[in-house]
Amino acid sequence: RAGQYSIRINEQYRICFIWTEAGPEEVEIVDYH
Repeated sequence: RAGQYSIRINEQYRICFIWTEAGPEEVEIVDYH
């Protein structure tokens, strides 16, 4: 998705969100097995 950022927390989890003018939206923590 365009404009989506993924921040890696550790080897298992990442935070994905979309940055807008108002700030981060659709923030979710993704669990990679």
